[in-house]
Amino acid sequence: MIKPDPDLLEIASALLPGERLDAAVVAADGNIHDVLLIPGVAAVRVSKRPLAAASMPRRVEVLRQLASAGLPFRVPEPLTPVTTFGDRAAVAVSWVDGVALPAGVGDPAQVAEVLEAVRSVPLTGALMAALDGRALGPSWPAVIAEEILPRLPARWQAEGQRRLDAVLALESVPDALVHGDLGGSNVHWAPDGTLFGVLDWDMAMPADPAIDAAQMAWHGWDNVRRAVSADTYHRARTWDALFGVGHLVATMNGRPMTSPDGFVAAIVPWLEATTSASNA
Repeated sequence: MIKPDPDLLEIASALLPGERLDAAVVAADGNIHDVLLIPGVAAVRVSKRPLAAASMPRRVEVLRQLASAGLPFRVPEPLTPVTTFGDRAAVAVSWVDGVALPAGVGDPAQVAEVLEAVRSVPLTGALMAALDGRALGPSWPAVIAEEILPRLPARWQAEGQRRLDAVLALESVPDALVHGDLGGSNVHWAPDGTLFGVLDWDMAMPADPAIDAAQMAWHGWDNVRRAVSADTYHRARTWDALFGVGHLVATMNGRPMTSPDGFVAAIVPWLEATTSASNA
């Protein structure tokens, strides 16, 4: 955790007047928002860039819809309207208790519980309207084919195309709610091991639920394999093999590719490391 700077504290004070902020800390660095944690009270999310500021109202509406969907776990609920502070946007959301499991910890029953709870959420009209951004930007295969593959080092271009073709050859499945960043610190558990809450829905979208299954490899691929069907496991491995599903979701749901060179700089080390590991 990081000590908050005065600007974040000032924004939090404006959103939550009267709340004590002496225990507030900044969550680990995120790509989209700065997040100020006020334990037991709220989390204040502050956009880092203009694109994140513009999309915050839609992301907050997703939280509002999920909070009223009768889920078997808690989600952060908006406590304030989205408010602008210069070129930044901010919102306070409710605190969600529980603790995350460390990498590699968990069991197939826990993996299956999370995946079933998320993918079973009905994609109702209001939720789908807030969630589905595919019409707002390019398709993710076009982003990969036109902006990413040509920028890869020559030794990876044919292999990248082969992996893209493998994903595109997967049989189509009905859209389900996909969290897009499922695992790690975003899944909170109660002391008795039951699912308590799921945080950070910024990457949520309608998509193949196997994408979330790949995200749950945080708990180990063997646990994922034992938690899902053989077909879902195959799909999850195929999605992940492209560039790592954690990277890939940043190209999906109509999200513009604002820094293709930065994206390539992130995925090439992943490709090298995972290929070396698989050959070891």
